[in-house]
Amino acid sequence: MERKEKAAAVAAALAAAYPDPRCALDYAKDYELMVAVRLSAQCTDARVNLVTPALFAAFPTLEALAGADIAQVEELVRTCGFYKHKARDIVLACQMLLTDYGGKVPGTMEELLRLPGVGRKTANLLLGDLYHMPGAVVCDTHCIRISNRLGLAQGKEPEKVERQLREILPPEGSSDFCHRIVLHGRAVCTARKPQCQNCTLAPWCAYLTGEG
Repeated sequence: MERKEKAAAVAAALAAAYPDPRCALDYAKDYELMVAVRLSAQCTDARVNLVTPALFAAFPTLEALAGADIAQVEELVRTCGFYKHKARDIVLACQMLLTDYGGKVPGTMEELLRLPGVGRKTANLLLGDLYHMPGAVVCDTHCIRISNRLGLAQGKEPEKVERQLREILPPEGSSDFCHRIVLHGRAVCTARKPQCQNCTLAPWCAYLTGEG
């Protein structure tokens, strides 16, 4: 089975298993998603969702967060890890949204990558979730691991995996595909002990057949 055909079969199986592929991060405004994704680096989404309510209550507007004392933000996000870097990036990114983008999270990869703390993974997530941009491929650890196990991609470098997946995924479904991969990675295809006997993707898995 060629990779594009396999990708279509995997996407259909994931859609049946996870019909509601929403981002696990809680947010109400576009910049809140940007902030939450920055906090999620090397941190669980569950932990981020515990932290952001107090952060957004303390700084309820983009202007408030852009003008925040970084030390105060550090204290509020401390439990997310790497809190000094994250707090600084959040405040500076919010300032740039106001000075350069009219108070809105921009809608192109090039503009998003200018923001402090925003890499390709974050930019793709923002493009997919905020703008429903076709072709947005979010390569987090779950996506990379499972794509390799299935034989849809090779390698662990996020940008290379992103490029390989973009070649075989229908652009209009790529963002949902990545959200579903994350859900599957947490529920079934875990890093240390994948539950292969319960896996809906088993028929296409190179890891199981020894091809991966």
